[in-house]
Amino acid sequence: MNYQDEFRDRALVQGYAQRIDRLVEGRTDVVTFMEVCGTHTMSIYQYGLRSLLPPQVRLISGPGCPVCVTPNEYLDRAVALCRLPGVIVATFGDMVRVPGSSSSLQEERAMGADVRIVYSPLDAVALAAANPDRKVVFLGVGFETTAPAIGGSILAARKQGLANYFVLAAHKTMPIPMRVLANDPELGIDGYLCPAHVSTIIGAGAYRFLPEEFGMPCVVTGFEPVDVMQGVEMLVRQVVEEKPRVEIQYSRVATWEGNRKALDVLAQVFTPFDAPWRGIGIIPGSGLRIADVYAAFDAEREIAVEVEETKEHQGCLCGEILKGKVTPFDCPLFANACTPESPVGACMVSSEGTCAAAYKYGQ
Repeated sequence: MNYQDEFRDRALVQGYAQRIDRLVEGRTDVVTFMEVCGTHTMSIYQYGLRSLLPPQVRLISGPGCPVCVTPNEYLDRAVALCRLPGVIVATFGDMVRVPGSSSSLQEERAMGADVRIVYSPLDAVALAAANPDRKVVFLGVGFETTAPAIGGSILAARKQGLANYFVLAAHKTMPIPMRVLANDPELGIDGYLCPAHVSTIIGAGAYRFLPEEFGMPCVVTGFEPVDVMQGVEMLVRQVVEEKPRVEIQYSRVATWEGNRKALDVLAQVFTPFDAPWRGIGIIPGSGLRIADVYAAFDAEREIAVEVEETKEHQGCLCGEILKGKVTPFDCPLFANACTPESPVGACMVSSEGTCAAAYKYGQ
C-alpha cells in the first residue's frame, strides 16, 4: 500500500505540475496530448489533473474504452444470441448495461435470458463444460490486453474437446487507430500518452511509427496521478526540445518488446480484419477475427441468428467524444437524459468511459 501511495503523493504531483509550467513558460502556442486508455481517462478526471496544467497544455480523451468503441451492431447480435433457446451468454460486467439499438443484455436477462457475468474467459469455458447440452457464447470485447486471455480460452476449449463453447469476437488493436487520429488535422494532436495495459502486451516499440512518420512524441505511461503527470512532463519536454521519440514512463511493467507469449497466442488464434469502431467507422486491419483454423469456436460463423436493423441513439455524441472532438459536457444528453442509472450511450456505461468519468468526478 505504501508503494501505491507514493504514486498518489500530492507533493510529487504538484512538483511535476511546476516542472511543466517552467517548460512552457513564455510559449503562446497550445500543445494537445491525447490519452487512448480508459484507465488514464478515469485517473485524469478523478484526480483533477487537467486543472493542474497550464493553458499551453491540453489533454483530450481518445478511443481508449473497449466497451465504448464496440458498435451497436455487435450488441444487437449479442442480444439476438441470448434470445435463442439453449444459449448462455457469458460476459464481463460492463457489457451487460450497454444499450443496443432497442435492448440491452440487462433487459433481456430481466425477461428470462440466461446472461451471466464472469470474471475470466476460463470461467466461460468451465460453464460450457458444466452445461454440455447448451451453447455458451463468451463476448470477446477488448484490446490487445484481453485478447490473449480470450484466445487462450479457445485453446483451452479445444484441448478439452468442447464443441459448445463459442466466442463472439470484437477485439481491436490500438496502434492503427492512433495513426488514423494522428492524420486528422481537425484534432491537431501533438503527442500521445500511450496505453499502459496494451503496451505491456505489444511493447513500446509498436509506436515507433508515430515519431518517425508524424514527428509525434509518445510516452507509455502508468495510471496513477504521479505517472500521468510525469508522462505529460516527458511529452512537453520532447516538444520543447523538438526531439520526438517513444519513451517509457511505466518502466516498472512495460518493455520495448512486450509479452512474447501473449503475442504468440494472438498470432495463433486471431487474424487481422477491417473492424468497425463506434464514431470512427471501419478502420482497415484494426480488428482481430478468429482464425479459420479455429472457426468452430466463432459464434458469428457457427450460430445463425437474425439481427435487427442497427440504429443509433438520437442526440448521443459518444462517437465524437471517442474521437476527442468534443467533451461529455458538449453533449445535450449528458447528465440529463443520459446518466449512469439510465445510460443512452456506451461512454456513460463503462467504468472506463469518458462520460462516466466526467459524470462521476466533473471537471
